[in-house]
Amino acid sequence: MACRRCPEDLSIEELQRLLIEKRRAERQSRLERFRRSGRAVILAPEEEVGLERMRSTSPSDEAAPAAAPVSKRRRWLDRLLLAVEVLAVVGLVLVLSSGFNLLQQLNQEVAGALKQPTMTPTPLVMAVVLPSGHTPPTAPGGARPNEAEIPEHLRPLVQSLAAMPLPTPGPGQPIRIRIPAIGVDAPVVQGDGWEQLKKGVGHHIGSANPGEKGNMVLSGHDDIYGEVFRDLDRLKPGDEIIVYTHDKAYTYIVTEIHIVEPTDVQWLAPTDRPTVTLVSCYPYMVDNKRIIVRGVLK
Repeated sequence: MACRRCPEDLSIEELQRLLIEKRRAERQSRLERFRRSGRAVILAPEEEVGLERMRSTSPSDEAAPAAAPVSKRRRWLDRLLLAVEVLAVVGLVLVLSSGFNLLQQLNQEVAGALKQPTMTPTPLVMAVVLPSGHTPPTAPGGARPNEAEIPEHLRPLVQSLAAMPLPTPGPGQPIRIRIPAIGVDAPVVQGDGWEQLKKGVGHHIGSANPGEKGNMVLSGHDDIYGEVFRDLDRLKPGDEIIVYTHDKAYTYIVTEIHIVEPTDVQWLAPTDRPTVTLVSCYPYMVDNKRIIVRGVLK
């Protein structure tokens, strides 16, 4: 007689088999009772089916459900959505870049509109003729301002300018000039009109002061009132022209000498560097032209 085994010593398959057999015995018992009572019931063999499933299925054999195949239409739709997203991002970047450039352009336009133009001083009235013009002392009536050099329609303007008061001399304006090569040592006064040139060399109103950037114009007579500039034609490039203020002396070096017409007023124009321009009538005792001596600051 076989020994009786404890439930703990049985395997899972043996326990399942015992359970199925017990259920089968119970079912057979129920069927017998139904038959004796005259009732007949057909039952589906659930226990056999369950047993077969338990036998054919194990935890190691269970597999993850297979992923549903993606259709071709879905793949094309995904690609289309990705392309739309990329285009949207690119469009946003372009819009932001365009807006930034437009903002910069507007800022530059506003800055340009607010910027004040650089003001450069310009003479209100350009000289009509070069200063120091006069008739020679041997002419009928002697030496006097030569109005024949001035166009007739401009003579009233020149006369009105000559009547204007002279500005008060400042400490930076010239007061003396020396030209060692021809023995010139003369005072410098403000203005180059007829009355001013009787006193010495005249400083053209509005021209530069000694040492300053620009054109300092000094005029003098050659055959009247001391003949201070009689020998300008003896100067040559390299000679010195020394101009004094109240506290300093400035030396200019002669660079060019020209004989020009009285109306050649370009020599009065400003220059980009410190320059001196000497003007006098020419030739001696004729005075129908001008001699120009120009020098630059040493």
